[in-house]
Amino acid sequence: MENELHEKMDGLLEKYTELLLGDSSEDLKDKVKMWALYTHISKSMPALAKHWNSTYPDDKEELKRIINEIKELNESHRRTMKKEED
Repeated sequence: MENELHEKMDGLLEKYTELLLGDSSEDLKDKVKMWALYTHISKSMPALAKHWNSTYPDDKEELKRIINEIKELNESHRRTMKKEED
């Protein structure tokens, strides 16, 4: 059962990544997973996120880079989809 659930969740992540960014490569899926988890933690337990940020400042900067990359890829994908609709 656990393996089946893992496969289904991976499929969900793959589809989410594809819809969000227009591509669902393993690298992008990993980045989306980190982005989603960090975003959830920062909203539900901001003190934990703040602690992590201060404990790992270099990793915080790398995560910020990943978040910006996802934002830019999403905006680009949305523009592409809009052009295709027009």
